[in-house]
Order: sequence, then structure tokens, then C-alpha cells
Amino acid sequence: MTSGRVNPQFRLEDQGIEGLGNVYYNFMEPALIEEALKRGEGTLGKGGAFLVTTGKFTGRSPKDKHVVKTDSVADTIWWENNAAMSPEGFDALYEDMLAHMKGRDYFVQDLVGGADPSYSINVRMVTELAWHNLFIRHLLRRPDHEDLDEFTADFTVINCPSFQADPTKHGCRSETVIALNFDRKLILIGGTEYAGENKKSVFTLLNYMLPDKGVMPMHCSANHAVGNPVDTAVFFGLSGTGKTTLSADPSRILIGDDEHGWSDRGTFNFEGGCYAKTINLNAEAEPEIYATTSKFGTVIENMIFDPETKELDFNDDSLTANMRCAYPLEYISNASSSALGGHPKNIIMLTCDAFGVLPPIARLTPAQAMYHFLSGFTSKVAGTERGVTEPQPTFSTCFGAPFMPRRPEAYGNLLRDKIAQHGATCWLVNTGWTGGAYGVGSRMPIKATRALLTAALEGSLTDAEFRKDANFGFDVPVSVPGVPEVLLDPRRTWDDQAAFDKQAEKLVQMFAENFEQYLPFIDEDIKAVAIG
Repeated sequence: MTSGRVNPQFRLEDQGIEGLGNVYYNFMEPALIEEALKRGEGTLGKGGAFLVTTGKFTGRSPKDKHVVKTDSVADTIWWENNAAMSPEGFDALYEDMLAHMKGRDYFVQDLVGGADPSYSINVRMVTELAWHNLFIRHLLRRPDHEDLDEFTADFTVINCPSFQADPTKHGCRSETVIALNFDRKLILIGGTEYAGENKKSVFTLLNYMLPDKGVMPMHCSANHAVGNPVDTAVFFGLSGTGKTTLSADPSRILIGDDEHGWSDRGTFNFEGGCYAKTINLNAEAEPEIYATTSKFGTVIENMIFDPETKELDFNDDSLTANMRCAYPLEYISNASSSALGGHPKNIIMLTCDAFGVLPPIARLTPAQAMYHFLSGFTSKVAGTERGVTEPQPTFSTCFGAPFMPRRPEAYGNLLRDKIAQHGATCWLVNTGWTGGAYGVGSRMPIKATRALLTAALEGSLTDAEFRKDANFGFDVPVSVPGVPEVLLDPRRTWDDQAAFDKQAEKLVQMFAENFEQYLPFIDEDIKAVAIG
């Protein structure tokens, strides 16, 4: 039996997916929550939020992501970063997954990736879990209901958590698999309930397709000035650096919190919603995001809650520190209705430096911007993973290596060219530690970070006095109104300045060793600013 609204010429049977149980096409939020509750997939929370746990996997499984090595992509995929799967292995995987699906109920959402219709793609999401359908309905863009009658997909994603892959037969690493086949226009996900795999599979897809169209795909948040989309800012950053928090500025319009493109027309959001971390979330610091956790249909992942009152515990990370909420973009009151912006006037690269070495803000030349973009530095801190006893650097190129199918220089060159063409100003912002490394110092005050960003975005830093950083060579403001001067010079914040020098030397060496891999592929101007 089938129900819901769908193009009668583009049902699953028309794609060769037959023999399923009930198929539910393009159900809206209330119906999806009803189906998820009926199936025992989660719990109804305060305000109609939907509370779920994701079992064994509470985060992405990047080592289980594979790209099918066909002739059309063999020379353009960054194979050192993307595990290859043979076409024969994928074909066997697809056949076995379809056999596993027979007789089972499935949910289908026909959605769009990309707010700019010139560069958007149509994506069909086929999910075993009703709440995964709800999640991806939030996270991708929803076509007008009447447009579903003529919808056809450019790519189809099938997510079947109950299916276990066979590494020997399918050529994958484990029973969990995420496999992208660009020739067959299929993405298969099995063996994991973590919903983030759904959205990141589409992001990876766009990251491969858009550079050929001259579009720079970016793992960033973005906002623009009220009434002035030309004044756009983008915020690159890995998890935990403040990408979502800092872009949700009540004095600016939110374009999106995670995935964007930069075309010849300007900036556009890939998504229709937000996927925010909720650990230590509070109403005072982030009122808009906090409010979404009790709004109808918001998906709450892996949070502890009171079984009687359904009150969420934002501080209990016993399931995972990667607790999250997923909600439609319109749940943020100052969100852009078009999800479009101008060419970025300011580019902010966020890092969480647990070594306590980097300043809270620094101005980058275009060459320095490409250097730090390719480096993609942040830190894991003690206690985040078993065996981590001191700060450990993480260099994730382009601030999103797990989602980059092409070599980093492809994205770096696009960014460099667009910065040069449109004259964007680039900033490195450290939201990590000051006054010492993790365990000795303290986290950078959010009030100071916001003041520095405001000064950068409003242009008041343009005429400020800058000093040259002795370790990294970038420009650091000497004083900024509303920010203690001592905070702008990390060395002065340390009680033991000799210890700072030793820590700085260590971090510089880590940067240099990491960047050696890019030296054969970059131009001389970038080599000239490479440190170490």
C-alpha cells in the first residue's frame, strides 16, 4: 500500500525498488511523528519535540564512508581521504539491501539541496525510520507541496539502519556502510541510526558536483546585516568552535548554520534547517536555539530527560557529548526567508585552540587565509576521548575533510579566487583557551568573542592598530573597545610566559608538519606564508 503525495510517474517501483510493505510519500511533520510513535521510535517531548536515541552510533562514522571507483570519477576523487568501493561491490550491496527491504515499511521525502535554483539538486530520501524522514525534512529544503506531483530526483539516498553490510562481499570496512555511487546516482546507508549521515551524504554530493560549476561549497554558517544582504559573513569551523552559536546573532539575519555555496551570484544555504549541538545549551546565552528544543517537531537526539516531565538535561552527556537538536530554519526568528546572501564581505575561520597560544582574533592576508583554510586547525581536549590526556591537534582540511571528495587544493583555489575577485576580508578567530592551555587557562569569554566579531563585521577594526604575531605572522589588533587589551596578547595572559613560548613552539611545529602534505600542490605565495 502507498499513501501520501508523489509524482505518479516517479514512485519507488519506477526506480526498480519493489516488493516493499507500506510506502509513505512526503508525509508532513504531524503524520511522521504519529508514525514514529506508533513504531516506538522515540518519545513525545515538551511542546511536541521528538526525543530519540541513536544506539551504538552517536556520531558520524567517516571511516565507513566509501566512494564507488568508476571511470567517470577515478581521476577527480581524493582517494587518500575517501575509501574506494568497486562497482561490483556496490552492485552486490544494493541488491542485498533491496532484498533486506522487501516486505518492510519505508518513508520517502522528495527534497531539494540548495536554495539557489541555478545550482540546486533534487534528492529522494528513502528511510526505514519515520523519525529519519522527519529529520531530513527539516534539514533539506522542502519543495512546494504542489510541485511534488512532478518531482523527479537527481540522486536517491536509501537509509536502512537494520541492514548489516558484509565487508568481504561488499568491499567495505565493517557492517556499517555509507556508499556514494556517482554513476548510478545512488547513496546507500546501512548499519547506523545516527541521522547526521543523511544530511552529510548530500553535503558530500554537493561538494563534488559544485566546483565544476564554479561554485565554492563551504562547511560554514552564514549571516548578513539586517536589510543588507550584500553585507554577508561566513563562518568556517569544525564541531565545537562556535559556528552555529556565533552566526545566530540577533542583530543579523541568519542564512544558515552549516552548509553553503558561494557562486557568481552570491552565497546560498544548502539546507532548510539547523542541526545544533545542545550540550550546555542555556536560555540566556543562546535563547533562540534553546527555544527550539521545545517546539513542535524538533528532533532531539541523544539527550537525557526526565521520564515524567520530559524536562531535558542539557548538562548530562552520559549518552554522548554530541547531543543535538534538528529543526526547520524558520524556528529561528531572524532567519532569512530566501536563504540567500551576497558575496561574503567577511570570512571568519573559527578555531578552538586548547593550547592557549592563538589570539582571539587575527587578520589574514589572502595567502594566509588559504594556508589556514587548508590547515583547518582545532583541538580535541582532555576527556573528550579515551586516552586523550592533553590537548591534541586536529587538522581537518577545508574545515571539513570528511565531506571533501576532491583534493583540498580544488577548494582552496576556488576560495582564493573568490576572495581576490570580491575583496573579502579574512579573520582567524580563536574560541578556545586563554591564560594557559586546557586544564590551566579558561575558555575565551563569549562576550569578548562577540565584541571582536562585531568590530570586524561593522568595519571598526579597519583603522585599528595591529601588531605582527611572532609565531604565525598574521596581524593582531592591539586594542578593541569592550575587550581587555591583555586578552589580545595571549602571551601576556599566561602567568608563566616561558611555558607559553614552549607551547607556542610546539604548536608551530605541528602546523608545519601537517602542512608538508600540501607543499607540492600550492603556489609560491602560499609557501611563503607557511610557518615553521
